Amino acid sequence: MNVLDLIRAAGPLLWVLLLLSVYVVYLVAVRAQVLSRLGRDAGALIERARAVTAESGPAAALAEIDRAAHPSPAASVMRAGLSRADRGVDAATSAMQGALIVEEDRLYAGLSALGTAAQVAPLLGLLGTVIGMVRSFLVFSQTTAPTPEQLATGISEALINTAGGLIVAIVAYVARGALRARADRIATQAERVREELPGWLRRPEVSLSFDDMLPGGVRR
Repeated sequence: MNVLDLIRAAGPLLWVLLLLSVYVVYLVAVRAQVLSRLGRDAGALIERARAVTAESGPAAALAEIDRAAHPSPAASVMRAGLSRADRGVDAATSAMQGALIVEEDRLYAGLSALGTAAQVAPLLGLLGTVIGMVRSFLVFSQTTAPTPEQLATGISEALINTAGGLIVAIVAYVARGALRARADRIATQAERVREELPGWLRRPEVSLSFDDMLPGGVRR
């Protein structure tokens, strides 16, 4: 029995499972490509922005980030914070929080759909199993001495749909876990920026207040 024979024996529900599997594979491929682009390490850019902020101020650091054109969420969060740095640390923190929410939506997009597919696929397989068993019992009710071939039709439909549903569910579940782990690592770097950038902006203020306290207003 070849693949086409198996598909014919499985009945119409297997086509639904095949369409679902195509959607799962497509979604996994798209999300993997997006996370690969967003997951470029921004560590060097973060350190460079920190140094430029300390030496030349937030505006120079923002220009440095714009020139880098880095696609990572960490760069987007830094850009949001530094662009509001002239309005104070609280405004920069609020801007970074908003940017982080937007970036998390980009990182985790599609994962809920994969989770839904992992839950629905076994149910579709189970429905195909029930339909196949019902057909087998109908053979018993309509034939006094059913042949193995007559019984095999319903049993084949039941088992093939069960296997198809489990395969789709396993692929969707494993892929969702791998993509979520990747997204978590990228989001952690963006969270680090959100936590550390307010400290970059406060350092000049602390230094200035200390200088103002020197005798005679003399500055270093």
